[in-house]
Amino acid sequence: MSKRTKQSIDPEMVAFEDALLRSVDQAMQGEGRITTAEQIAVRRGRPHGSVKAQPKVSTTIRFDQDVLDALKATGRGWQTRVNDAMRDWVARQLKNN
Repeated sequence: MSKRTKQSIDPEMVAFEDALLRSVDQAMQGEGRITTAEQIAVRRGRPHGSVKAQPKVSTTIRFDQDVLDALKATGRGWQTRVNDAMRDWVARQLKNN
């Protein structure tokens, strides 16, 4: 088995090893930021901090196919526009009663 010479050592590996040793030294001294597996885990759903005072509720509603096609044809945000239209309709109904 031949010994490795300095020329055969990958400079990226040397840099990685140096950075790793510095990180270990910092951790041993209580410095730096340690990331746990739980912090790394990818979370699904909305990011934290985007919770509204009145969050929307998931529901099922049935539309005629032509109506649904027309709504979707308006592009992204069609569900929000339907929600806004329904909010206006409800406000008018409450105003008239």
